[in-house]
Amino acid sequence: MIKISFTLPESGSPWRKTWDMANRDNPADINETDLCYKYCAVNIEILIEDIEIISARSFVTLIDLALSFSHSMKCITIGEQGGFGFTEREEYISLRCAGDLAVATSSKRHWHATVEREELLEALRKFLQDAYSCLTSEIPELENNPVIRRLDQETST
Repeated sequence: MIKISFTLPESGSPWRKTWDMANRDNPADINETDLCYKYCAVNIEILIEDIEIISARSFVTLIDLALSFSHSMKCITIGEQGGFGFTEREEYISLRCAGDLAVATSSKRHWHATVEREELLEALRKFLQDAYSCLTSEIPELENNPVIRRLDQETST
């Protein structure tokens, strides 16, 4: 069992300002680095086998995580190791294939969680679709941003 979910920050939250700033700037022209580190923070939760991979109290930038998940999907699809981490944290979550399974491990905490590889890929794909939908409904001009277009193309294949 895997659960990957995110919610937008509440109105008035400092994290919500990361969305407001993106709306004020020209969203189509924001570069990838700024998209990954400056804009569109969300509250994220990731659970595998009831193991809290990422706490529901965590905030991350949605685009950074989506790009990491997109890369991980490509790796896992061909049987290679994927993973994700965040600049603001020392922890890296590794995702490696073991036959029909995928095993998640942490560089900082002592746990490992196992999930069917296809279930993981489907959860990542759904996350990417939800992320794209959220980004473009909250900030419609992001549809014209090449980084966001790339995300859309990667979820369509």
